[in-house]
Formats: sequence, structure tokens, C-alpha cells
Amino acid sequence: MASDLKNPSISLHNGHNGAKSIENPQPKKFLFVDWESLNGDLAWQVQKEGHEVKMYIKEQTDVDVYDGILTKVSDWENEVGWADVIVFDDTGFGTKADKLRKAGKLVVGGSQYTDQLEDDREFGQSEMGRVGMLTLPHLDFNNYDEAIAFLKNNPGRYVWKPSGYISSDFKGILFLGKEEDGRDIMELLEHNKTAWVKKIKNFQLQKFASGVEVAVGAFFNGQDFVYPINVNFEHKKLFPGDIGPYTGEMGTLMYWSPPNTIFNATLSKMKEDLKKCGYVGYIDINCIANARGIYPLEFTCRFGYPTISIQMEGVTSQWGEFLYTLASGQPFDLKVKKGFQIGAVIAVPPFPYSDKREFEIYRDISILFKKPNNLDGVHIGDVKLIEGDWRLAGESGYALVVTGSGVTAAEARQQMYSRISNIMLQSMFYRTDIGMRWAHDSDKLQTWGYLY
Repeated sequence: MASDLKNPSISLHNGHNGAKSIENPQPKKFLFVDWESLNGDLAWQVQKEGHEVKMYIKEQTDVDVYDGILTKVSDWENEVGWADVIVFDDTGFGTKADKLRKAGKLVVGGSQYTDQLEDDREFGQSEMGRVGMLTLPHLDFNNYDEAIAFLKNNPGRYVWKPSGYISSDFKGILFLGKEEDGRDIMELLEHNKTAWVKKIKNFQLQKFASGVEVAVGAFFNGQDFVYPINVNFEHKKLFPGDIGPYTGEMGTLMYWSPPNTIFNATLSKMKEDLKKCGYVGYIDINCIANARGIYPLEFTCRFGYPTISIQMEGVTSQWGEFLYTLASGQPFDLKVKKGFQIGAVIAVPPFPYSDKREFEIYRDISILFKKPNNLDGVHIGDVKLIEGDWRLAGESGYALVVTGSGVTAAEARQQMYSRISNIMLQSMFYRTDIGMRWAHDSDKLQTWGYLY
């Protein structure tokens, strides 16, 4: 309990001189552009604030997602002239975003450079080293037999992960070695090389480092970071106790903070490069921290999911106003709650896999609430609104994100799980241990001096 009261979040207003918040801003026109249905929750929030919103989703399996909630369009490029702000929600749009910015459009989203930072692990690691971050030793391979020979000659504990440009479906296929001589990784490569050689041509062996996994992120307006920063602790595997397949993310604990040691050692070093490429949006670096140092692992140069929904729990500023000011390159006084925010993904089968036949069992099932007049902290995933009922849509099984907040991590957890208990959805599942590591992790991070 003593650790739970160690909330390092203090003095959370933007330190920039001249930071401003527009009083009673005029409604704007926002165009959200998605490969798949990821960013509807933010778009819906902007719409609820009184702005006009249109959304484009390329993936045909998501054709009914957000029906009855958002106006969807079939060709986003035809809507560019209509929009005051264009919001790209994922990597892969960087080249388009660069061109639109050069043409004078207000854009929130990636750049060609930041797309490469995230999508190409080898490039991302090299950029981290170039700007002075403390990176873990790693080697990149395109030959499985050479990697096996390396492990035999250099025994040790390693992490195996796909590298280079790969399908997002394969990003979660990584293996955290547990054997000190690397034998488990060797066996993994030996037995899977035939199956993987055509699917994963490039991969990385990274020296394992024990410690606390922690991420630090911030919004960037094309010129500078917008403060406060966000410190977050992800839970990537499907089952409690970090068991099972990687899902992208099942839940996160976070808090807002002035720039701290982790930020100064990692993300702050990217300022000039982000400024040079004109990046506008949220950027995050996931790290391993221990007594020897802070080791950045990978970039996320976009909104995170469910991160953005959990940030909505903590940000008290108007999101439409914030996104417009961010895209305009102006400083902004981002107002946030003190304490902690937390969120968990509520899913049904076949999540985290794709299985159209399995999802047909759940398609159009209603999401019900024991107390329908109290939906605080409930954020939409792949759902639609039909005759007043929220119903499952798409094919992913990613139904909702439920959030909570509190002065302590324990209070935030209690509020979130209380809100989850209000939901009635057939076969729903979620992790029951989100945020439980805080007491243990915070003791270590504060001992090492990284939270200040």
C-alpha cells in the first residue's frame, strides 16, 4: 500500500510560455482516416464536442463498424477539401501526410520518417543509437542458420523478434528467451526456420535485459513536445500473469508527468528529428529500465490502442480543440487529471485472431448494461448503434475499452473493474490483473531515480 501512494505526477501544466487554450472555439471539420477500425472512439469524442466528423475505413471486414455513430465515407481523398483537420490513425500514411502538410493542410499523423522508425526495427534502433540513447546489443539476420551458429558461439539470453518491413500480423510473433545459454532460442529457430523463412525474412536477436518495462510518450506539434508527458505500463499478453500470445495490448496503467529521467534519456533526444520531418501526433518509446540504465526497445509513432482511450480518461481539455491546435503547430496547455488512469480491453472470440466463421456467432449481439444511465469510462471498439442498442460489428471481437482513474493506482483499478461489472456481453473476457505490478515496479523505478 505504501508504494501505491507514491504518485510521481506533479505540476502537470504545460511549461511552455505562450501556451494557450482557445476560448469557445468554432466547430471544425475533422476527417479521420483509418486502415481498419481503430480510432472511432476518439472521432466520436470529437463529434460529441460539437465538431463535424467524417471517417474513412479501408478494411472491408469493418464495413459496419461505427454504423449509427459516425458518418463514413468511401474515398477519403475526395473529402480533403472539406476537412479543416485530417487525422491519420496508423503508420503507412506518412508519405500522404507529408504531401498534405506541404500543401498547407492541417494534419495529425505520421511522416515518412516516423513510419520507418516504427515499422523497421533495425532502422529504429540505429536512430536511437545515433541520437545518444543507450541501446541493447543486437544483431540483424536474414539467414536462420547463421543466427543458430551465432547463438552456439555466443551463449546468452536473447530476445528474438521479426525486423524490417513486415506485416502487422507478424509483429506480435516474438520470443523472450529464458535460458541463460540461449538454448531455447536455438531450438525455436531450428524447428521453425522452414516455416518462417518465407514469412519472416529478416529478424533480430537482441540481448536480454531484466528490469521494469515502462514506456514514455508525448504529443508533438511539429515544433516541440506538448507537456505533460505520459508514463505508461502496458500488458501485452492475452491472459493474466503475462501468459499466452501477444495481442497488441490488453490494458495499460498510466499517469501524466512533467519531463522525467526516462523521457530525458530517450524521447526528448528525438526532438530535432521530429521537428525536421514535421511530425504531428503522439509518439511513444517502450523501454526496459534497470539499475544499469534505461534501454529503449521500440517506437510507436501514432495513437496507441487502447492507449488513446485511456488518455481520454485523463485529459480534461477538449480533444477537438487540442487536435486542431496541435496540427496548427501551436503550443497548448494540456489539462489532465492528477493521479492514475487505467484501462482494459473487453473482447469476445475470435480476438486476438481472425476467424470470420467464429465471429458470426457473436455478430450483432447487443452489449447491455446493468445501469444503462451510467456509462462513464466505457469507450467503443468495433461496435455499431442500432435502434438504441450497442451491437458487435466487424470481425475482430475487440468490443470495448473500459477505463478508470484515481489518486492511487489501487483506486483507479477499483473504479475500472467496478465499471466492467456493469457490462453484460456474452462470452466477454478481459485481464483481471491490469495495474497490479505498480507497487513492485514503482519501488524499483524510484530507487533507481527514474520517475523524477
